[in-house]
Amino acid sequence: MPLDQTLKELFQAVAQGKLSPEQALQACRFLPFEAVGDFARVDHHRLLRTGFPEAVWGPGKTPEQIAQILERLHRQGSLALATRVDPSVYAQVRCRLPQAQYSPVARLCWIPPQKVHSYPGQISVISAGTADVPVAEEAALTAELAGFQVKRLWDVGVAGIHRLLHHRAALEADVLIVVAGMEGALASVVAGLADCPVIAVPTSIGYGASFQGLAALLTMLNSCAPGVGVVNIDNGFGAAILAGQILRCGQRLASRLPSPASPGEGEG
Repeated sequence: MPLDQTLKELFQAVAQGKLSPEQALQACRFLPFEAVGDFARVDHHRLLRTGFPEAVWGPGKTPEQIAQILERLHRQGSLALATRVDPSVYAQVRCRLPQAQYSPVARLCWIPPQKVHSYPGQISVISAGTADVPVAEEAALTAELAGFQVKRLWDVGVAGIHRLLHHRAALEADVLIVVAGMEGALASVVAGLADCPVIAVPTSIGYGASFQGLAALLTMLNSCAPGVGVVNIDNGFGAAILAGQILRCGQRLASRLPSPASPGEGEG
């Protein structure tokens, strides 16, 4: 059944009292996707289900395919985001979508949402070295586009640990994303100093024995510091989404807490 017909029937059921607004919202979470040509099926309701809209993985897609998917996502009013987009691909996408924006460092291409939502909570993104910045910036910019406040701290790896200690204020966040290649030890150091969740992102930066990030990944997985979660190699985007989910869940739990009693309340 076409999406517009499905929505029409759903709204009619609410108007007739057969469904409550809450039941209709729940049904909307799992409505059908939209076909884009014969190469994609866009999930417009991922934002309702997970809190973040579907993003486009750039590699393996033509500029025309990326542009078409971004255009369909933008029509729904949500953020339209493509990851790992090379400058030459962006130039072709922009020919069709002049409103598209681009970060050559993070290799993100996006069209801002029609309405920007801001969420409480502070995310700090820390990189061990300058070479890790592209992955770190992918995480930082994704989190900002999702509506979160982000602080950046680059090039404070363990080879010069005094640099990190000089910027201890950056560790005063609600979620920390730590991006490191080589041996990936920075995540353990940060987790031993911070009182919030630490998301570790191994990068493929390093000499041959680093095995394109596998050494950093194993170090982070074997961290002796508790409270460290690890995403895949070079996955700055995934780290940002996880950080957002942590903050949203915290806000949801906080909303369930009973309100503090007013002065004098309960006395009698």
